[in-house]
This record gives sequence, structure tokens and C-alpha cells, in this order.
Amino acid sequence: MKREEVLELFSKYKAYLEGHFLLTSGLHSPHYFQCARVLQYPEAAERLGRALGEKISAALGGEVPAAVISPAMGGLIIGHELGRALGCRAIFVERMDGSMRLRRFDLEPGEKVVVVEDVVTTGGSFLETVKVAEEAGCKVLAACCLIDRSGGGSKFSPALTSLVEVEVVNYRPEDCPLCGQGVPLVKPGSRNTVKKGF
Repeated sequence: MKREEVLELFSKYKAYLEGHFLLTSGLHSPHYFQCARVLQYPEAAERLGRALGEKISAALGGEVPAAVISPAMGGLIIGHELGRALGCRAIFVERMDGSMRLRRFDLEPGEKVVVVEDVVTTGGSFLETVKVAEEAGCKVLAACCLIDRSGGGSKFSPALTSLVEVEVVNYRPEDCPLCGQGVPLVKPGSRNTVKKGF
């Protein structure tokens, strides 16, 4: 699946938004990829999962992971579809008491896994998920996402593979020109504006 096809799919389902957004990382951005809007359609989710699976399978050279592991909530659907594409189970970690943990599933020491996220900006949830897998004694074969807006996945270990790498402007709250212009800050998924001083 070519970059243009992925972006067309996001546009078709209005999953690429413009405005003033509070990202999970705490940064502000005039752009937001709302993956849930495209992944809510099973045929689109399957298509994206298959495309990502093909890319990861080629990178793994035929090695098959025991599981795909993703962070809840954003990585759940693409994790499931990637598991289907790779022919393995799909599990997820959840935030409990401020950190990501395996709550509903078990990983065995020595198992080989692939970590997947929907969108990576700073990589916080992605890196926490990798850490959970490694602490369980697993070998992380690959890490991937649909949209890499981190400025280059090579800074992560393992290196991040994506369907689309985009350069999207991010601002620290104190440096955000949109705040200075009084543009309402929106936390995507909540349909609410964020009060000043959030």
C-alpha cells in the first residue's frame, strides 16, 4: 500500500484533522490523525493491517512472532488486524497506576513479539509497551505503526517501521502560536475544548 493510498484512506474517513489539538504527549499541534475514524470500518482496518503485515513480514524474513502487543486504547484495533495478518495472537497493555501493564494476558519468557501503535509522536506509549515485553523476557522482533510523526523512527530501539512517515508541526504549550492567537484547544476524542492552564 503506497503512502498516497494510506493518506487517501485517512482523508476519505475524515481521519486527518486540522485545528488546534492537545496530543497525548502534551504537545500542541495544528494537525491530528484520528485513527479511530478510519479503523472503525473493518474493511479499512483489515486493509491497513494487511499492508503493515506485509511490510513487517518482509523485514522479518519469514520469522513469525508469537504475538502482536499494542498499547490500549489507540493500538487495539490495528494490533488485532496486524495479528490477523501475521497469523498470531494479538494482546494489549493497559495503563494502571500510571504505567503500562499486562493485565488480561500472559507472555512467556523467550516469546518473540511485534509491538504496534496507531500513531507515534514522542513514542511514550510505544516505548512503555516495548519495556513491558522486554521485562516479560520476550524478544521484540519489530516495532511498527500506521503513522510516524516522530520525526524519524530510527531514533527508537528497535527501529520503528511505519506505513506513512509525516512531518507534522508540534509545539510545547508555552511556545504554541495557536494558544497566542486564542484558537480553542481541543483534546481529540473528547469533543471538548481544554480550559486554559489545563
